[in-house]
Amino acid sequence: MRMKILIAGLCGVALPLVGMSTAGTASTAETEGVRAAAPTFQLPFPCKETWVGSTGSSAHTSYEIDFNGSATDGNGDEGRTVVAAAAGKVVMSEYRTTDGFGNVVKIRHSDGSVTLYAHLKKRRVSNGANVAQGQQIGELGRSSAKYKMAAHLHYEQRNSSGKIVRASFNGATFGYPGQKIKSNNCGSGSTPSKSTSTQTKTGSNPYSPERICGSGFKRVDSASLGSQGSVYLLYSTATGQNCVTAVRKSGSGKASARAYLEVKGHKRVTDAGSFQYYAGPVKAKAPRTCVKWGGAIGSAMYDSPFEHCD
Repeated sequence: MRMKILIAGLCGVALPLVGMSTAGTASTAETEGVRAAAPTFQLPFPCKETWVGSTGSSAHTSYEIDFNGSATDGNGDEGRTVVAAAAGKVVMSEYRTTDGFGNVVKIRHSDGSVTLYAHLKKRRVSNGANVAQGQQIGELGRSSAKYKMAAHLHYEQRNSSGKIVRASFNGATFGYPGQKIKSNNCGSGSTPSKSTSTQTKTGSNPYSPERICGSGFKRVDSASLGSQGSVYLLYSTATGQNCVTAVRKSGSGKASARAYLEVKGHKRVTDAGSFQYYAGPVKAKAPRTCVKWGGAIGSAMYDSPFEHCD
């Protein structure tokens, strides 16, 4: 892949595994009498997207993988969606300066294993958050406090002891040193249903509003954004949070999109930019409080009055 000589020595750096002692003792999951089953990892990109992974450079001394849409696309992938390879808990979400990984997210999975996603343009999850397989965790980028590079996703799979291991996707070992591979990260490792349920995808977009906002959120309102898509308001009775996301009908290319949520008496929260699938989610607690919500995709816009006050 291009420009890897600019990051020689970077991608072989090992971050400390959160939850490990200084003596390198195993995680709780590893020492329990019954180990949780290992997850079936999927490609860290949305359903049916095709990516090229490579380890063929002096920067790689182990089983790390750098992903791009093609081997010669420069910074063309910057801002594309990065998703969780498996469900788990975020144990690191920060901008790192000492090792050059820039914006990095680490997720610990059911068996104590860890996946790492580095050089992100944006991080979309916080430390301590529980994430579902296929949930967006960031945007592909080229962030680093130490090195200049072309945009790509640096990806690792580690065992519960922190050792980088051969990556596998959909039950098959990655074809080192490089492979072109299609994502089957379509929600629990399967293609989304084609039924008309509110839990299904929107058009050719594999993301539903419920999947974007996360577990426990139910759809309470929506508004059409013409042929571009729709903006949705969801609510979680467990947390008292509202969630707003503007979802494109098509996942082709990128479009200017915006989603916002304003709880009466509080400052508006907005997510805006150029997105492939959706803007948001934006969340705020609003039990028994009126909210104003809306969004836009391209030139199509919707703005609600203050409503849903119960």
